[in-house]
Amino acid sequence: MKLFGNTKVVNNEIYFNGISVTELSKRFGTPLYILDEKNFINQINLFKENFASDVLETKLIYASKSLLNLYIAKIIYNENLYIDAVSVGEVFTILKSGFDPSRIYFHGNNKLKEELEYAIKEKVGTIVIDNKSEAYLLDKLLSDDDIQDVMIRLNPGIEAHTHEFITTAKSDSKFGMSIYEKETLNLIKYLSENKKFNFKGIHSHIGSQIFEKSSFFKEIESLCDYALNLKNLGIQVREINLGGGFGVYYTQNDRPLDLKVFLKEYIKYFEEYILKIGLDVESVAIEPGRALINQSVYALYKACLEKKCGERNYLFIDGSMCDNIRPALYGAKYEACVANRFNDSKEELYTIAGKCCESGDVLIKDIELPKHQEGDLVLVPSVGAYTYSMSSNYNKNLRPAMISVNEDAKVIVNRETLEDLIKNDLF
Repeated sequence: MKLFGNTKVVNNEIYFNGISVTELSKRFGTPLYILDEKNFINQINLFKENFASDVLETKLIYASKSLLNLYIAKIIYNENLYIDAVSVGEVFTILKSGFDPSRIYFHGNNKLKEELEYAIKEKVGTIVIDNKSEAYLLDKLLSDDDIQDVMIRLNPGIEAHTHEFITTAKSDSKFGMSIYEKETLNLIKYLSENKKFNFKGIHSHIGSQIFEKSSFFKEIESLCDYALNLKNLGIQVREINLGGGFGVYYTQNDRPLDLKVFLKEYIKYFEEYILKIGLDVESVAIEPGRALINQSVYALYKACLEKKCGERNYLFIDGSMCDNIRPALYGAKYEACVANRFNDSKEELYTIAGKCCESGDVLIKDIELPKHQEGDLVLVPSVGAYTYSMSSNYNKNLRPAMISVNEDAKVIVNRETLEDLIKNDLF
C-alpha cells in the first residue's frame, strides 16, 4: 500500500506526524477520517508554485464538493485560494467559516430560485450560468441596481477517457451549453449586453480522474478558439476557467500526471496558445478538488471478524458504504493495510466488507492481508474526495468523526450520536 505525506511506519505500525494509529483509535474511536493537514497544505502550495504565470493572473479555485466542512474551508481561505460551491448548503458552510463571499464561484446545472436569492443576498462573487432558463431567472431576481459577476459554462464535447459517471463534457451532458449551438452564442450576447450582469468569461469542466494531458490541452484550444470568436463579435472574455479533473492515485493501476511537471506545461501551453491566436485574457482559473485533498485523508476502521462464504473470505469492518459509497456507486478501487501490523506477512485473501444490509456493501474485493487478529486496524488511504461528502445514515448508521493531525490531533467534525439520528423527526 502506498503511503502519502507525513505517514510513516515505525515498529511495524503506521504513524501520523508521530501519533500511532493505535493511539488515534483509542482517543477518537473508529470509523475515523484522518486529515493529514500538513500534506494538504503542501499540495495546495504545489499547485500555487507550478500553476503560475508572469503573463496573466492565475486562480486556484477549490472544488468544495470533494470535501467541505468549516475547518477545510478555513484552510482554503487562509491559503488565499478561491472556492466553488454547487448548492446553497455549500455556500452557507463556506460563509460560516468566515470566507470572503467575493471569492466564491457558484456552480450548478439546476440552481433553485431560493438558492439564487441567497447568493444575491450574501453577495456571492461569481455565478456560473449553466443555461438560459437560469440566466432569465437570475435577471428577474436581481434589482435594477445590482451588478452580478457571471460566467457561462460551456460544453466543448471533449472525450476525457474516464468513467461514464464522471464524464461531464459529452454532447448530451446535463452540464453547460454546447459550443456548437447558436443558442449558446445568443445567450452570451444577452449576458454581455444586460446591465445587471458583468460578463467575465467562460468555464468548462470535461470530467474527473483524467490521466491524459492531451484532453486538457484540447480543452484549452477549444475554449480559447471560442473566446476568440466572441472577441471578433465584440464580446470580451476576461477570464477562462478550465475546471479540474486531474487524476489521482488510488491503486497501482492508476497513472496520475506528475503535477510538478504537468502544471508548468499546462500554464505554458495556455500562454503560448493565446499568444498564437491573438487572444487577450486577464486571468485563467482551474478548479482542483480531488487533486488537492484526496491523498491527505485516510479512513481508519476496526477489523471486527472474518467469515468464510463459499470460496470468499470476508473481513468485516466497523464501517460501511455509508462512509464510502464510491465502490458501490461506480466500482472505485482502493488499497488498504492492517495499520498496526503493517509489515506482517500477507497470508489471507480477504474481501473487506461493511455492516450495511446490502450485498454491494463491499469496500475492497480480493486483497491480501495478514491473518486477522483481535484488535487489528484497517487503514484505507486516498479517501479525501467524495467519501465524507457522500456519506449517509443508511441503516441508521452514524457518520464517523473527522480529525486533523498536525502537531497534535484534534476533532474537526464530531462523531454523530444516536440522538443526531432523530433530531429532525417528529411524531
